[in-house]
Amino acid sequence: MPFLLETKEVSKAYRETGGNLEILKNVNFTLSEGKIAVLTGPSGSGKSTFLNIVGALDRPTGGLVFFNGREMSKFSRKETNSFHRKNLGFMFQFHHLLAEFTAFENVLMPARIAHQNYCESRERALELLSIVGLSERIGHLPRELSGGERQRVALARALMNRPSLIIADEPSGNLDEKNAEVLKSLILELNKKYGQTFLIATHDMDLAGIATDRWLVAHGTIMVNTNAYERRKSVRVSIGT
Repeated sequence: MPFLLETKEVSKAYRETGGNLEILKNVNFTLSEGKIAVLTGPSGSGKSTFLNIVGALDRPTGGLVFFNGREMSKFSRKETNSFHRKNLGFMFQFHHLLAEFTAFENVLMPARIAHQNYCESRERALELLSIVGLSERIGHLPRELSGGERQRVALARALMNRPSLIIADEPSGNLDEKNAEVLKSLILELNKKYGQTFLIATHDMDLAGIATDRWLVAHGTIMVNTNAYERRKSVRVSIGT
């Protein structure tokens, strides 16, 4: 059975005056279903670049990325769009909710874009808002919600199309301690109860503490955290140099 996500010798560089700026260096990475994988490391170490590449938002300079055994660089634009809708949910440090739509309408949006059955999608959106504790806020606009509530709506939206993987880049970065704790608990519950797989980049060590697989990203490479590896029996991650 193939890994849910796998990279082979992935590199990313940007052309600059006088040479190339290398962000990622020959990264070999595997992730199995049902894991909470967390990348930690300093700003500028390559975490977001890696997430963008495995999320098919950007292409590597070199190397291969596989999702359920399929090599993603071979996707056409149409296939990439379909892949995003069916397989991935995204969360970012800022919620990116549509200001003129209610919490319910924001959560429903991915299903509408995918032209899914409205009645089934409506029930799904209401269920997700209940899971994240916002059943009483479904008719509220983003400006009427707290920061923590907006991020929980963003989480529900990411789950809308039942993605195989949720990619989250600093999801607690704009939250206070209390709301960060709520978000952490929800991610853990979704993983344990529904088997949802997460790949998260964060500076939040409390959030990183729920990881089943945890790695340190530094200087464009990903190094296994041996304590997390031994404690959680994590999937293998190897780094080319």
